[in-house]
Amino acid sequence: MSAILSADDLNDFISPGVACIKPIETLPAPPPPTDDDAGLEHEVILDGPGAPQPASTSTEPTQISLTDCLACSGCVTSAEAVLVSLQSHAELLTVLDGAPGLRIHRDESTGKLGVAGLENPDAKLFVASVAPQVRASLAAATGRGVREHDAGNMIAQLFSGDRGLRAGGKWNNAFSWVVDTNTAREACLVLGAEEVLAGEGLSEATPGAAKKPILTSSCPGWVCYAEKTHPYVLPHISRVKSPQALMGTLLKTSLSRTLGIAPDRIWHLAVMPCFDKKLEASREELTDSIWAGDGKPGRGVRDVDCVITSKEVLMLAESRGLDFFAQPRSTLPAEQQPQFPDGALSRFLFPPRRRAQADPAAGTSGGNLYYILNHVAAQHAGSRIDTVRGRNADVVEYSVVSATGEPVFKAARYYGFRNIQNLVRKLKPARQSRMPGARPVGGARKPAGKSTGLEFAYVEVMACPGGCTNGGGQVKADDPIVVERNGLSSKPDPQEQKYWLAQVDEAYFSGEDGDAGVTVETGGDLICGISSSHIRDTLAHWADITGIELERLVSTSYREVVSDVGKNKPSDTERVIQLAGKIGGGW
Repeated sequence: MSAILSADDLNDFISPGVACIKPIETLPAPPPPTDDDAGLEHEVILDGPGAPQPASTSTEPTQISLTDCLACSGCVTSAEAVLVSLQSHAELLTVLDGAPGLRIHRDESTGKLGVAGLENPDAKLFVASVAPQVRASLAAATGRGVREHDAGNMIAQLFSGDRGLRAGGKWNNAFSWVVDTNTAREACLVLGAEEVLAGEGLSEATPGAAKKPILTSSCPGWVCYAEKTHPYVLPHISRVKSPQALMGTLLKTSLSRTLGIAPDRIWHLAVMPCFDKKLEASREELTDSIWAGDGKPGRGVRDVDCVITSKEVLMLAESRGLDFFAQPRSTLPAEQQPQFPDGALSRFLFPPRRRAQADPAAGTSGGNLYYILNHVAAQHAGSRIDTVRGRNADVVEYSVVSATGEPVFKAARYYGFRNIQNLVRKLKPARQSRMPGARPVGGARKPAGKSTGLEFAYVEVMACPGGCTNGGGQVKADDPIVVERNGLSSKPDPQEQKYWLAQVDEAYFSGEDGDAGVTVETGGDLICGISSSHIRDTLAHWADITGIELERLVSTSYREVVSDVGKNKPSDTERVIQLAGKIGGGW
């Protein structure tokens, strides 16, 4: 899926299904009149809101959104990506040039922050969030010795600096804030660990919690695959939002409530390593209909308005005639980034120093599994973490073993769709045989020496082999910019590709200034450098200032996507009956 997707070339993908259309519901067109109809009685239908309308002979082209595409499973791969152009660097530039942006200012008399430019209904407040994998990819593309921290400063300069987007365009618009999704990732790690421990009976479980084994929810390619092909695994997927989604909710809710503006006046851009993140942003579960409405999915204001990838950052700069690699590597001046309206959230989103990524053993996909393993180990004095490699490098099993040698927690990592298929096959529930006298499923015998299902409490699942630094939206080894700046061949062999990925991973773990990049927290609950009490206090404050229950802010849900591809289509008579029912008619 996303591992091979490119916005420039979608030919790697199977075409959309034959039924990949959005029909317009109209009554069948009446047959043309003939001479034999002369003298016959005709039914007269009065005009009115309840009267069925005749079929139009000419209709406007139907507009299909990403949300519509997610409602159909006619495509057998991530062919929803045919519509990724709806979220692109070109769309970003169109929005930036649509109207003068809203500006944050401080009232001299009251000292409070206000918003200028609200009289223009098209004006937006622009805010962006950037994933660490993106910074690593662009750092590697810039050249050896460039750290992830440096690339982050270059991105911030492009989005908000005087030599970036602010220097061009119709209105010289730029982003008011550029935030790091690492802060949302840390919150997701704490919430995910609590969810898993509740599943193990080590803490209080919440209603509707995921079933054991709990599977990660941060990879949208994996979630979309499960919804469309293996709905029986949906009860196992973590209810905690991904860092992208959590950050989107945090920004939209906190800014709209503290500044007193509508959520649709805030335009949030996420910069991600994966094209499937565009599909995640379009989910109806990730809109204000959940946190500000009745809690049910609907087509409300999206928490993430647009997603672009690492490649598209370079395309964005080129479209404005800018050289991304010439952007300053220094921190954005304070005057070019206004104060965030809430002090506690400002300290959370903009810590004094970026936290360096964890131990390389955590992987490059956020470290969900690594954090949970260390969280469990911290609760068992003298325990150790054992690792067993599976059939390939992307399948690894882990055990937390107590001081007495007894395993107290088992988990695994499955990356890549070939391995994911083996995972979901193991989770598939057994079917009851229809043969007379067959044993009940619960009492079926297990073959000697074999076990059914999974014994793990947690499984980290990612669609891309190697993890998120190898996402489909990342700069690749054969991209012209890499060939030019890093001396690789235009058709890199497997060894060169492996070398390039190693460069990206090295940048991912490069940190800021060695150990100086690690934020020092206080308290006795530090795990992997993260204070769970600090995270919990921040989340509680967030819920308090927004007046929204925390569970609605941090949790999401999933749905089975049922396809009608290959099913018998209703006849014209059946469709007329269905439409008559919708407009209040009767038969």
